[in-house]
Amino acid sequence: MNRRLFLSSTAALLAHEVLRPTSSLAVNDASPKLKPMALGLLVSPFGAPEETIRRVHDLGFSNCFLSLDKYIGAFTPALAAQMRDLLDKYQVTATTVEVVGPPPLEWNFTRGPATIGLVPPATRSARMAALRQVSDFAKLLGVSQVQTHCGFIPENPADPLYPGTVTAIQEVARHCHANGQFFLMETGQETPTTMSRMIRDVNAPNLGVGLDTANLILYGKANPVDAVDILGPHIRSIHAKDGRWPTNPNELGQEVLIGQGLVNFREVFAKLRHIGYTGAVTIERETSGPQQIEDVRQEKIYLEKALAENNA
Repeated sequence: MNRRLFLSSTAALLAHEVLRPTSSLAVNDASPKLKPMALGLLVSPFGAPEETIRRVHDLGFSNCFLSLDKYIGAFTPALAAQMRDLLDKYQVTATTVEVVGPPPLEWNFTRGPATIGLVPPATRSARMAALRQVSDFAKLLGVSQVQTHCGFIPENPADPLYPGTVTAIQEVARHCHANGQFFLMETGQETPTTMSRMIRDVNAPNLGVGLDTANLILYGKANPVDAVDILGPHIRSIHAKDGRWPTNPNELGQEVLIGQGLVNFREVFAKLRHIGYTGAVTIERETSGPQQIEDVRQEKIYLEKALAENNA
């Protein structure tokens, strides 16, 4: 699976007020302020940065989420200057950066637990190093959020892999905090309750959640509408993506065009508005080439309508 080719309302509100993270974090964010829930696009600019950023602008988006795995080991000040100039030139705001590598990465249920995120000990140090690199790079860009998949976090806190994962997330969060950034765990491989426990156990003021609406379904973990009740106070970014439950026990569910899957975006948006979410809503479509551009156009129209109805 190619991951990078381009969530009761009353209960959620109470949870938001009681559990709102309290942080004196001095956020390093020189970018223009976006409208709440502004639509954006996930892009991988490697190889054609100007063409990629220009496409974000030409498709009518004010912001983008930068997937930067192919730059691991090559995050230089010159690259940061080039990318920041392009963002300024096309009036696009970068909201978040992400790396999930280096490899191996297998997006399935058989090899995924041993290859994804900060849970597997064999690749943990390399992943932490990559996250520190992208955090430093994001500081040069003025981007205040760093995101990754932390992996198949054990549901059992007594699992031998759990303590090391807690420590790893603490260390990365500490590095991001020093750079004036939030560190976000992207939903997918773990249940929302497991992620909530990790947030409690890491106990870092800048640790948050990147809600991927489809991943919760693709991994068979939760309905994204219900996930907002559990994770709402900590959600700081959203990947708008649709999908269907896994029917093959070895493989993830199918990612599909927004509107053709099981995500109820109107309910997700309603709950997020109710708890005060003001971040971006980033379209992530895992097709490629001309088909991806056409898909993104359709998804943008769908989400604009859903957001407008929710805001009426």
